[in-house]
Amino acid sequence: MSEETDNTVELAAELTMAWLSNANTRVAAEDVPTFLKSMYDAVNGLTGAPVESSVDEESATQYTAAVTARKSLSNPDVIISMIDGKPYKTLTRHLSTNGLTANEYRARYGLKADYPMTAPAYSEMRREMAKKIGLGRKPGQKVAAKPQTSADVPKRGRPAKSASTD
Repeated sequence: MSEETDNTVELAAELTMAWLSNANTRVAAEDVPTFLKSMYDAVNGLTGAPVESSVDEESATQYTAAVTARKSLSNPDVIISMIDGKPYKTLTRHLSTNGLTANEYRARYGLKADYPMTAPAYSEMRREMAKKIGLGRKPGQKVAAKPQTSADVPKRGRPAKSASTD
C-alpha cells in the first residue's frame, strides 16, 4: 500500500468512527462495513484516485426479507410484507407501489410459486360475498335454494304471545 492509500483508509475509518459515535445514529452491525466502503470510495473520489469497486453485482442485488415466509403467513387476517414488515390484507397494490409484480416478489425472496398475495380470511370473505351476489353462475342459473326444515317454516295461525306483561 502506498502512503496515499494508507491516508485514504485512515481518513475513511475516522469518518466512520465519527459517524458511529453520534448519539442519533442507529445502525445494525452488518451495515458498518458497507458504510466504511462507501466512505472509502467517497474519499478516493475526492482525492482523484481511481475507485476500485470490489462489490459484485449479485451481492448488490441481494435483498433481506423483513420477516420470514412462515411469519408473514402466521396470521390468517393479514399477510406481512417481506419488503417493509407491515401487515396488509392484499399485497398487490403494495407491490405495485414498489415497482414489483407478484412473480418478481416471489423470485426476490425465494418464495414458492403458490405463495399467496392475499390474506386467507380476506380471500374467504370475498369468496362468500361473490357467491352471495351470484358471481360465477351461468346465465339464467338460479341460486340453489336450501331445503326448508320444519324449524324454518313459520307456523300458521295466531302469533305466539310473549311472556312479558304490559
